[in-house]
Amino acid sequence: MTSDVWFTLLIAAVGVERIIELVISKRHIAYSKSRGGVEFGFSHYPAMVAMHVGLLVGAVVEVWLLDRLFYPWLGWPMLVIAIAAQVLRWWCIVTLGWQWSTRVVVVPDAPRVSGGPYRWSSHPNYVAVAIEGVALPLVHTAWITATVFSIANAFVLRTRLRVEREALNLLAPAAAQSGR
Repeated sequence: MTSDVWFTLLIAAVGVERIIELVISKRHIAYSKSRGGVEFGFSHYPAMVAMHVGLLVGAVVEVWLLDRLFYPWLGWPMLVIAIAAQVLRWWCIVTLGWQWSTRVVVVPDAPRVSGGPYRWSSHPNYVAVAIEGVALPLVHTAWITATVFSIANAFVLRTRLRVEREALNLLAPAAAQSGR
């Protein structure tokens, strides 16, 4: 099997993982809303979804159409970094539990999570996204996709962080002071 095929299978596996995330997110959103959860900033969500789909599709298209080569000295380290980003993402999901979703839904007076990776970073999931957005395409030298995604992610993330800060102000005041 060629490296192009292996890379396409890798991207397909990440796509399946994203679908699993969406299923979990949908359950968590329903649970949060049943407890009085309020959604914030939905207007930026379609752009975020398009950006993530674009990352996966763009990487495959770039590799196949532009005949990108696999360079082991770049590809293997980027694969390790992309896997580490996935591990961080799932650590975030597990740590946040029912409070995690792909959308911003806050249950008033819910405790603010400050364990797991949130001990060191307010937004470790976004760190994982940024790292993955560079590393995953570079597994097979899809540098245009990595660049475009990173720029788009910066714009979407700016909006997303503002929305999250506003939404998190609704959480229990004492818990909010401990930081996330």
